[in-house]
Amino acid sequence: MERPELQELPVISDRMTFIYLEHCRISREDGAVSVKDIEGTVYIPAAAITVLLLGPGTEITHRAMELIGDTGISVIWVGEHGVRYYAHGRALNSHTSLLEKQAKLVSNTRLHLEVVKKMYSMRFQGEDVTGLTLQQLRGREGARMRKIYREQSRLHQVEWNGREYDVEDFFDGTPVNQALSAGNVCLYGLAAAVITALGCSPGLGFVHVGHELSFAYDVADLYKAEITIPLAFEIAAENPPDLPNVVRRRVRDEFAKTRILEKMVHDIKYLLADSDTEQKADIALWNGQKEYAEYGRSYGKGGENA
Repeated sequence: MERPELQELPVISDRMTFIYLEHCRISREDGAVSVKDIEGTVYIPAAAITVLLLGPGTEITHRAMELIGDTGISVIWVGEHGVRYYAHGRALNSHTSLLEKQAKLVSNTRLHLEVVKKMYSMRFQGEDVTGLTLQQLRGREGARMRKIYREQSRLHQVEWNGREYDVEDFFDGTPVNQALSAGNVCLYGLAAAVITALGCSPGLGFVHVGHELSFAYDVADLYKAEITIPLAFEIAAENPPDLPNVVRRRVRDEFAKTRILEKMVHDIKYLLADSDTEQKADIALWNGQKEYAEYGRSYGKGGENA
């Protein structure tokens, strides 16, 4: 199979959200990722996947990683039930325009604060937050989240005593806290995949800082009240025997129903004030100004192409 050109691949918003795998061997069969376990083998079209979450007991071949790299799949290695993050793979984008904008916004205090206010205004629909301080925004957000938890607790008749979990012991938490952890990690994985696919850095956050997934946490927080929190309380009320797997399947269905991939792409570009549709060159030379110089030629006297 020949390596596809980048423009031939499905854009990030047209792909499936995520697939979580554990205790299996991952290889490739032509243009598909093959997954083999004790129950048999399934084949997944590689170009249709956004992110693979690889849990304990997974083995992956070099040929599979070759296909994954060529088709722009993000790979995230996670712990049992997806609770821990260990590493992630490459971006789908071949240019750095959004990454450069992100770095500029993060490193300038005034612009950084503007992005933070944008994030909060997306949560407080119809409210003007431009005059609020950062401390006031945090206080309002905390009150909003406590209200959402209380409402979902009453709606589904699930006891709620706060967000409590042990990263060392997933099953030590209450069913609703287990459901929140399992659902949120799927949301973090999807956010990280979209961020890296757009060529941005998951580590350059605005509300969250200092962690390699800070921006992924920022983006994921925009959708928790809409997706993972209601689902967690609903599933906790049902108390299924295999709660983590039920949560992942239901979250994936909700991702598809709400078209969250398209929302994430749109929202990230909005936050980073990106309106460019022009495809940038793969590589250029810095020219000391806004314009770049052409790469691949000599700029000496009588220069020729390199």
